[in-house]
Amino acid sequence: MEKKSFSGFFIPFLLGVFIFASNFLNTNLFQFGSNNFAVWFVLSFLCFACGWFIDKTLGWQLGGKVLFALIVGVTIFSLLMISFFKEYFSASELLTENLILYSLRNIMLGTMAIFGMAVVEIFALQKELSILGEKLNVYNETSKDAKKEGELELKEAKLKAQKIIFDAEVTAKNIFLKKDRIEKELKEFIQVEKELIKKYEE
Repeated sequence: MEKKSFSGFFIPFLLGVFIFASNFLNTNLFQFGSNNFAVWFVLSFLCFACGWFIDKTLGWQLGGKVLFALIVGVTIFSLLMISFFKEYFSASELLTENLILYSLRNIMLGTMAIFGMAVVEIFALQKELSILGEKLNVYNETSKDAKKEGELELKEAKLKAQKIIFDAEVTAKNIFLKKDRIEKELKEFIQVEKELIKKYEE
């Protein structure tokens, strides 16, 4: 818990240091014969990594609030510092344009940190989406198996019902045959009795 809270406070502080340090870099990013672009690339990458770790430690919502407050705070502090020490930052002329330029630099680095947070969230959502896709496939397979099992049970029930009906029909036919046979035997017996009575009377 202490380690998590320490990193949760340390990484935003480190990001603020990176953003504030950009105020002391040269504004000519693409000047040939210098390493300005490489320095800005490394600084942007470090801000991206800080955003990544902020999302891992603080989460998207809290980390986003902390990051937004950090960008606003560092930008306001940078503007105040540049206004007071404009000779050092070569901002004595065209002060408004220079303030806008330094603000955009701070916002750009803060945006790189937000981009790092967004990449973490995209990876997490993609992983969650793949898990949900696997669950959906398992559910579909299970529903197919359950449907097949239900169809088999329905066919089995139909076969049992047909067998019961067939057995009932056979039993009924046997009963009718027995009844006819008994009636025939009774008629023959009565006929024989009549003939015996007739012979006895004669």
